[in-house]
Amino acid sequence: MTAEFLHGLESQGHHPLLAKAKGTLRIDLDGGEPADRWFVTIDRGQVSVSRKDAPADCVIRADRAVLEQLVAGEANATAALLRGTVRVEGAVDLLLLFQRLFPSPPGARANPS
Repeated sequence: MTAEFLHGLESQGHHPLLAKAKGTLRIDLDGGEPADRWFVTIDRGQVSVSRKDAPADCVIRADRAVLEQLVAGEANATAALLRGTVRVEGAVDLLLLFQRLFPSPPGARANPS
């Protein structure tokens, strides 16, 4: 599910919710293969995704199950960060911007912004 979500972001083209964002995120998944990571580049709404292991502005670490919940809209990234189930190094603001692309939980009101 994570791979489909991330590759889907890349194929969708421009993301207006990230129009002012620029930076890189690396997502490192715990509980999997040692090299199970994703590298996401955001350039003013354009998103590209790869599997490279490179330094990033924001490094996100989480269990695979937690990331699956985020991309399914079953969990909120900010709440997961506060609970400690998601750990971040570097530019936390990039995670807060990136979470705008995660689906909303079922029954949640749409964000007016």
